[in-house]
Amino acid sequence: MARVRLPQIKNIDFSTELTVHVEHLNYGGHVGNDKFLSLAHEARIRFLEKLGGSELDFDGVGLIMTDAQVMYKAEVFRAEQLRVDMGVEELTKSRFELHYKITRLEDDKEVARIQTGMAFFDYTERILGRAPQSFENKFRERQIL
Repeated sequence: MARVRLPQIKNIDFSTELTVHVEHLNYGGHVGNDKFLSLAHEARIRFLEKLGGSELDFDGVGLIMTDAQVMYKAEVFRAEQLRVDMGVEELTKSRFELHYKITRLEDDKEVARIQTGMAFFDYTERILGRAPQSFENKFRERQIL
């Protein structure tokens, strides 16, 4: 199986800083592979809050993750400070990709890239939904937060 290769973010739409906590570590003493997705999840929640929504309600429709890819680039340890840069790509009527670049602040070293496929989802009907017009307008015009 070929190694995952993820592209650089084309547009940074949001950035946030996170601290690595003991619960992010695995038996190797560094951030576990599953915890990188947890860190990305926290960043995604902050991004959606900045936009005025949440995963369960973004202008009347929710969001659901459809896939995820992680490219590990360096070890990360407890108490390190990270910056997560995020960008929206490949927006369609009902889906988009979120690209994440995670950098350690101390030495500005990129430690991971993540890409998640996101779909708008109606949690009441349990079916795919359509992107809210406000979301489409913001990212089709590339308005940066």
